[in-house]
Amino acid sequence: MNTTPLLIDGRVHDLGDGFRVRRLLPVLQARHVGPFVFFDHMGPADMPAGKGMDVRPHPHIGLATVTWLFDGAIRHRDSLGSAVDIRPGAVNWMTAGRGIVHSERTPPAEREAGHTLHGVQVWVALPQPDEEVVPEFHHHEAGELPRIAREGASLTLIAGTAYGEASPVKVFAPMFFIEARLEAGATLDWPAEHAERGVHVIEGELQWDELTVPAGLMAVQAGDGAPPLRAREASRVMLFGGAPLDGERHLWWNFVSTRRERIEQAKADWQEGRFERVPGDDEEFIPLPTK
Repeated sequence: MNTTPLLIDGRVHDLGDGFRVRRLLPVLQARHVGPFVFFDHMGPADMPAGKGMDVRPHPHIGLATVTWLFDGAIRHRDSLGSAVDIRPGAVNWMTAGRGIVHSERTPPAEREAGHTLHGVQVWVALPQPDEEVVPEFHHHEAGELPRIAREGASLTLIAGTAYGEASPVKVFAPMFFIEARLEAGATLDWPAEHAERGVHVIEGELQWDELTVPAGLMAVQAGDGAPPLRAREASRVMLFGGAPLDGERHLWWNFVSTRRERIEQAKADWQEGRFERVPGDDEEFIPLPTK
């Protein structure tokens, strides 16, 4: 990764019914930023009454998934028996480890009334010693997360450590994941303890060194002496990063691993029905892709 900030545009995927996802990581120039190996910006999508998101049960290995919403709601169910609705300000952290299955659907009340869905979903690769840990799911309400005030900026520390604070979310390697709101003209230094870093602009526009980062785009950088961010206008951004990943990862569909043969095993296990089912949502599933 470059020592000067690198701009990432991402790729937009239309999932139907006006629901668009911008996939920003991985890209050729930045396969991972700290432990972050996948970054999706979902929406905003206006869901009319009777419509909603329906991501059928599907498996994961070797990673933790993190959902953070700005608007709307998602009902999470998984093969551990978890059944939790996530709404803005709360965090869902699911550690897949040796294998988990989950579904994500619009809750009945929001589906009936119609709503807007807007948020980000990221994958964090687990360190090599923890790739096969026992799966876990943790939900933290908004009041549990540290709030950090900087001059001209208000931050929520979703996971990891930054600016002398630590989130209660269980993580496996040094990292940070933050939502920040910056006033126009505000500057923000990066957390000093982390070697790799990135910013995704949800609303507004930033200046990072010589780089202008508009809404919808991302910029990443590694190394000491990161220039501060400056808000060219009032902005809402996601900050993320951490220690360099302990080796490359293979990504295939929903599987992440240091070993290709482990991914092949996971593919066979899903194809043959050897993953656990999701209680309360076990009548359908996403088939293994053919490519």
